[in-house]
Amino acid sequence: MDQKLKVGILGATGMVGQRFIALLENHPWFEVVTVAASPRSAGKSYEEAVGDRWKMDTPMPEVVKNLVVLNVNDVEHVASTVDFVFSAVDMSKDEIKAIEEAYAKTETPVVSNNSAHRWTPDVPMVVPEINAAHFDVIPDQKKRLGTTRGFIAVKPNCSIQSYAPCLAAWKEFGPKELVVTTYQAISGAGKTFKDWPEMVGNIIPFIGGEEEKSELEPLRVLGKVENGEIVKAELPKITCQCVRVPVLNGHTAAVFINFEKKPTKEQLIEKLVSFKGFPQEAELPSAPKQFIQYLEEDNRPQVTLDVDYKNGMGVSIGRLREDSMYDFKFIGLSHNTVRGAAGGAVLCAEALTAKGYIAKK
Repeated sequence: MDQKLKVGILGATGMVGQRFIALLENHPWFEVVTVAASPRSAGKSYEEAVGDRWKMDTPMPEVVKNLVVLNVNDVEHVASTVDFVFSAVDMSKDEIKAIEEAYAKTETPVVSNNSAHRWTPDVPMVVPEINAAHFDVIPDQKKRLGTTRGFIAVKPNCSIQSYAPCLAAWKEFGPKELVVTTYQAISGAGKTFKDWPEMVGNIIPFIGGEEEKSELEPLRVLGKVENGEIVKAELPKITCQCVRVPVLNGHTAAVFINFEKKPTKEQLIEKLVSFKGFPQEAELPSAPKQFIQYLEEDNRPQVTLDVDYKNGMGVSIGRLREDSMYDFKFIGLSHNTVRGAAGGAVLCAEALTAKGYIAKK
């Protein structure tokens, strides 16, 4: 790419906004030129606005420290400075829907980490390895919005990333029923142990709204585009429990699965490790060369050993074995704020750029 695309981060001071900034440092295609946040942060330098709330393991990039934070509600002004935006705003669902559409209507593509538009019929919700074809719905969305280049694309919930890729890899065997329990890191709530000391040595057996997302969002990812809308798949049927555990980063899933056509363990593993999608074919900058790794050891995957597989953009699967009630069971692990949040959105933006949906204004 001759000239980098100019990027804005909406909600830049929050944890996911910070992760976007960390991931985009030295990105070969994208350059963060604008940071926007709530009115209380507007007018301050980014370093001043974040203060002691920088939550990444790596230092704040020098290039963003002195950027003046803009008011995220000043849509026309923010949009005029960039080619596209990433959205990680902390607002109510209705407010997020409205502000993301407002940015799209300025002819600024919006790649969102938020859940507000995940069920808008003509908004693609994409894990690029699985359903990059859903970007084909964007022209219909543009017609509705009255835009020529502005649109919204979203990534799905972080909790599904550790098992939904398996469903795509195993499609030919007809996954039909899943029982899932996810063990979810505290960073998924935008927290560290410093912010949330009561999580040390604790488990909370409830995460608001998460079980519904975990049961339904894989079906939309596995669905198809029909008549300008995305129609969710009917199968597999999924039931899920979501548990908050004392881990900083990394969502683990314990999954029981039934198939229409029961495969062998060897067939399932082969499909996992050979699974590729558009990001691998197009050699996108953030794409892991091998998306899914299978670990043979009985005690893997482990958060401390495996959460950063492929810089947090890969998925780790292990303990695949036959079950006494279901066909098979297995454990999955993914990095919830990299692949499951900002990194997944960056990969979506790379795919959209490669497909010609995002370009310089």
